[in-house]
Amino acid sequence: MAKGYRPVIRDQGFLLPPDMRDWLPESHPVWLVIEAVRLLDTSAFHARRRTGGAGAAGYDPDMLVTLLIWAYANQVASSRRIERLCGQDLAFRVICGGNLPDHATVARFRKDFAGAVPALFAQVLALCARLGMGRVGVVALDGTKIAASASRAANRTEESLRKMAREMGAAHAAADADDDALFGKDGRGDDDPGDPSTRAGRVAAALASIAAEREAREAEEQARAGGHVRAARAGRPVQGRPAAGAEAELARQQLAREEAAAQARWDAWAAAVAAGSKPAGGPPRRPQESGKVARARARLERALATQAARQAAADAGQAPRRNVTDPGSRLMPVRGGGFIQGYNAQNVVSSDGLIIATRLTQDTTDTSWYQPMTSDAIAAAAAMAAARGDGQAAIGLVLADAGYLSKDNLTSHGPARLIATGKRRHLDKAARDAATRDGARGQDQEEASAIAAMAARLAAPDGITAYRQRGHIAETPHANIKHNLRFRQLSMRGHRNATAEWQFAATVHNLLKAISAGHLTRQALASLAT
Repeated sequence: MAKGYRPVIRDQGFLLPPDMRDWLPESHPVWLVIEAVRLLDTSAFHARRRTGGAGAAGYDPDMLVTLLIWAYANQVASSRRIERLCGQDLAFRVICGGNLPDHATVARFRKDFAGAVPALFAQVLALCARLGMGRVGVVALDGTKIAASASRAANRTEESLRKMAREMGAAHAAADADDDALFGKDGRGDDDPGDPSTRAGRVAAALASIAAEREAREAEEQARAGGHVRAARAGRPVQGRPAAGAEAELARQQLAREEAAAQARWDAWAAAVAAGSKPAGGPPRRPQESGKVARARARLERALATQAARQAAADAGQAPRRNVTDPGSRLMPVRGGGFIQGYNAQNVVSSDGLIIATRLTQDTTDTSWYQPMTSDAIAAAAAMAAARGDGQAAIGLVLADAGYLSKDNLTSHGPARLIATGKRRHLDKAARDAATRDGARGQDQEEASAIAAMAARLAAPDGITAYRQRGHIAETPHANIKHNLRFRQLSMRGHRNATAEWQFAATVHNLLKAISAGHLTRQALASLAT
């Protein structure tokens, strides 16, 4: 039985070992992270730093990279929390080597690392490959929504953004006039309204983004409408509903043809009467009285009314919006209903859990990203094979959910694929009625056939067995990043910086995966160093 309590002596001298290597046990994972970063090529980070000249010495970029990796691995993204932990937590103090970078240093380094993170991601992938990871016989593609550092309430329509720009322009002009009166017209102003870090710069970026989206949408609609019109002229009309903008033009052409035909019939009858050979039967109807002309004119009027209504609906309720806090972010629908202000991250994952390719997109849907992500994955697999030196670079099978279902994605060149045509529990039914369903959706016969063939593959025993791997492979990294690392919201704003932060989080995931799977050990690092 204890005789008393251990004394609490707070004025005792420093008792920590003088060697930092004795502060933490050899088995602590921070040593693996430190040694792993030493093996990486971090020249991209060093290239962005300046040395020499007047002033205090800067912090080593390798140390700052290690610090951020360890911070994100321990659910810390706040630069102020990182600053506190550098003075309070032994692992953070070991990484810093006794230095205490403040939050401004950490924030500036993270803000400026967008150009260097892709190289870091590739370096970590190569390191994992050299450790024997990166199995690409089966890979899975999936998207996940990640919240931006912005509020939904900060979304504005184009009209609101233009009003804000005018008000800020007037405020700048008034401030310039006051400065001119105080300092003269040759005085220097330090505020750059075009700086994207300022509110005026973000409003300008938002307006430019809306204009670019409108131009791209109009160009796409004109191209599709032109294709429908050319096909109709060639006598091969496209099956299904005409593209937006083509319906009115097709109706206008039909009206012109009916009017020309009615006029030709009238002219032929009039010419015959003038020649004294009156045709049998009564005279044909004049073009303005023809039933076919009247029906074609009514069709044109309906098409024009539909086009006007569609445009009015777009102007009223579906006008594009941009966020004045982060113009690169978008309103993203999430599972279970509702929306978040954020981005759509696309990831290709190897069967042993490495994110081998990743992009942060602004699209609310996944369909258009199957082919770009597959191309990225093929390049990553080749790079990992080169790092291993075994030449095994071929991706055997790509698994994707129904969000990537389209004719182009089913028929494009590339590795074998299984793309769901519906929920997994409905795949058997999808194999039986795919053609009927696809026809009801207005798809052409080629697309219906491709989807029916994929549904049949998914309904086969080997297809079901292979596709059952998708959820585990694709969604486990998302769960790890969002749940275990608690990385549910980006800290950086702007599409470029947000992309770099997401890619950095994927890099941290890969490095931790190598540690937790037992591939990244002191012995393995020592062998790689030699």
